[in-house]
Amino acid sequence: MSATDLGRESGFSVADYRQAVSAAGAAGELWGWVFLAIFSLAIAGVFALFVAFSRVPGIDSLVPWPSNFFHKGLVIHVVFSFVVWFLATFAALATLACFHIADGRAIRLAWAGRAGLIIVALSFPLLFAPAFMGHTEASLSNYIPAIDHPLYELGVGFLLVGVLLPVIRLAANLGQRRAPLDVLGFATVAGGFIYAVALFAMAFAWWRDSATPGTSYEDIFWGGGHMLQFLNTLLMLAGWSALAWLALKVDIFGRGLYRTALVLLVLSVLPTFYFYAGFEAFSSRQNAAFTTLQYALAPPVLLMVIGAIRGWARHGRALGRLPWNDPGFLCLVLSPLVFGIGGLLGLMVDGTDTRTPAHYHGVIAGVNLAFMGLFLAFFLPVLRRGTISGRIMRAQILLYSVGQVLSCIGLFWAGGYGAPRKTADAAVTLVDGAVIGMYLNGVGALVAVVGGVMFIWTVIAALMRAPQDA
Repeated sequence: MSATDLGRESGFSVADYRQAVSAAGAAGELWGWVFLAIFSLAIAGVFALFVAFSRVPGIDSLVPWPSNFFHKGLVIHVVFSFVVWFLATFAALATLACFHIADGRAIRLAWAGRAGLIIVALSFPLLFAPAFMGHTEASLSNYIPAIDHPLYELGVGFLLVGVLLPVIRLAANLGQRRAPLDVLGFATVAGGFIYAVALFAMAFAWWRDSATPGTSYEDIFWGGGHMLQFLNTLLMLAGWSALAWLALKVDIFGRGLYRTALVLLVLSVLPTFYFYAGFEAFSSRQNAAFTTLQYALAPPVLLMVIGAIRGWARHGRALGRLPWNDPGFLCLVLSPLVFGIGGLLGLMVDGTDTRTPAHYHGVIAGVNLAFMGLFLAFFLPVLRRGTISGRIMRAQILLYSVGQVLSCIGLFWAGGYGAPRKTADAAVTLVDGAVIGMYLNGVGALVAVVGGVMFIWTVIAALMRAPQDA
């Protein structure tokens, strides 16, 4: 059987999803989710510039920055570049899966998608406005950093509920699917369950917070934030599988191993309920239990790597010349590589210095690369915005990947010399080794930013163009 025949058997193609979106008359809704996702990255970039400018000596005499703007701006940058970006992309995938499952039939709870889109859009100003208020304080909590203000809390609530609505709609339409779920359908259903568990964890912690003095945003988001890491990993694996189908037309990972990896991620979040029922709320034992659970992220990723090796041995000759000009394929190769580097660095962290951000910047970059491939090779073609390729496209992917790796190495190097995390460089005195690491981090970050800005510009420019006929 040829590689092309295998691709046809999968039932996963841009054409199928484009037809499903057209049959549902939902191109506008999908466009909205894709735009919100990419716009969140643009906002994150703007706040990164604000943070950088706020640290320029003498800038206070020209720009009246709010008090402690460095930390508040950092919160907004992280939230939009990590939380909003990932969740909006998840909502876009859940929207597409719902249309594909309905397969031209009437969509149940059709209103939920547009309602969720509007609610998430309203969360944007609620999230970043408190950064410009002088009396607010930043909380650099893990997973979802926060600003202590009711508007920010309302913004987080709008974001989480808005993303939940297309997930609920997806669940309501599952009964309409007659054939087995494809790569994307299976992943979004599994991801929807994990997302529901994450929301339960945050809601339960928020409820317990009202009865427990001395708690913090870290306590409220700790359990749910850990669950979101399982969702992010699942979406990355789904991105790998989808990009392999699109670029190679071959089930390179193996359907059985792929589904097993996703089921393992779903099973791994089930202990959450015991952690809240069996441990004292916000205790060190409960926190440690969630931290230990993170080791369950490794086996599913390793299964996918094993599947790729086995698939390459089986189909490598049939593939012929690899499509290096395809941005989806380039992201497929670089995403596991960068994610693996971040994972290896995570084996040598202690949580107090910059080796920790070196680890999570690597794994986040791995997820980002999978999403970049989906935007360029899947979302835009489904929306009839053309297939994007060429040297500039490859350059932005390579710049982002190389820059992120250099940045991670620099942070890890500096952390080895004691550079503390979550602290402005000017606030501490670094030894020479740490200074070298931070310079490398700065150079890498600049290279990655150039690639990221090119990607954002490419996607926004494509979205602003009129849809093509084919």
